[in-house]
Amino acid sequence: MNWTDERVELLKKLWAEGLSASQIATQLGGVSRNAVIGKVHRLKLSGRGRNSASTPRPKKTATNTGPRPAARTQRPVTTTVGATALQARFDAEPDVQARARPQDNVVIPIPLKLKLVELGERTCKWPIGDPMHDDFAFCGVDVGECGPYCSYHSRLAYQPANERRKAR
Repeated sequence: MNWTDERVELLKKLWAEGLSASQIATQLGGVSRNAVIGKVHRLKLSGRGRNSASTPRPKKTATNTGPRPAARTQRPVTTTVGATALQARFDAEPDVQARARPQDNVVIPIPLKLKLVELGERTCKWPIGDPMHDDFAFCGVDVGECGPYCSYHSRLAYQPANERRKAR
């Protein structure tokens, strides 16, 4: 679809009247809401929803002469231009401190360093090293009935959900 001069003028008129991009797209026909939004940005038409002198507002008339409610404090609103999400500032020291959970009877096993073809149903499948190097292996310690890892590696792999939330 080509933007003819007549369609652009109609777009500007409808935009100034305060119609939404969907409504403008419907009136223009043959154009999507996103195409209207893109054209508005390329034409650099003024944004809406802001208090400006060019937008007349009806004056409010007082209907209640009783005491006024307490005024709410206005929060400062910052205006942004473009994508500023990457410009967010963070505290150097986060408020949440990572807490180590107490470990009872922690025994760090000596890995057997088994190759993939040497693993069985009851051997720990915790990877050790870089898979791209020749010395890559798996822990290989007996797992018992607790899953794919020995008790030590299970504690590393499976952490309770509440502790993961605290660490964030």
